[in-house]
Amino acid sequence: MRKGAFDMAATQLGLVASFAYLDNLLEAIETLHRSGYKDIQALSPVPHHAIDDALEKPKSPVRFFTLAGCLLGCATGLALTIGSSLHYPLITGGKPIVSLPPFFIISFELTILFGGLFTLAGMLLNGRLPLLRAVPAYNPRFAEDRFGLWVRCSTEESEVVTRLMTDAGAEEVNRAGTQDSGLGTRGSEESES
Repeated sequence: MRKGAFDMAATQLGLVASFAYLDNLLEAIETLHRSGYKDIQALSPVPHHAIDDALEKPKSPVRFFTLAGCLLGCATGLALTIGSSLHYPLITGGKPIVSLPPFFIISFELTILFGGLFTLAGMLLNGRLPLLRAVPAYNPRFAEDRFGLWVRCSTEESEVVTRLMTDAGAEEVNRAGTQDSGLGTRGSEESES
């Protein structure tokens, strides 16, 4: 697994916070980045470019899978057509046995086919799909009306991270992957009573 890769299912060391507003989520991400926490994952009911910008994630490597697939497809198309023409030579009208213009059609088709298949494979590999076990930080409300923020941190750092997220406007902060909700704290003391 690459350094800094996100794999919540493999670890229990983290906190997940629930936010009602996007602005609070972005403020929490900024605060955590300033405090040195880089292994952060946002869970959102809708995609939003501001979340991607705030997380400062690197560009997806899927484009390299696509490039490799396209190059392999083009080379395969040319190798198949040229190889079959040389293996079974059929001279028609004095034309050369290896005539590239008709071979480009097959080469183009295999370029598109391999590029698409490699893109799909790259997307599945980099997205770690299919997920075979439940993600401990997932809450069904993150698919409806709340924003979630998962932060990898040790048990010793939990209180500091909880305070940072609560100060940024978190409604609730829980230990990821535990049944007893570990550090279940509310954003304000009034909401608990």
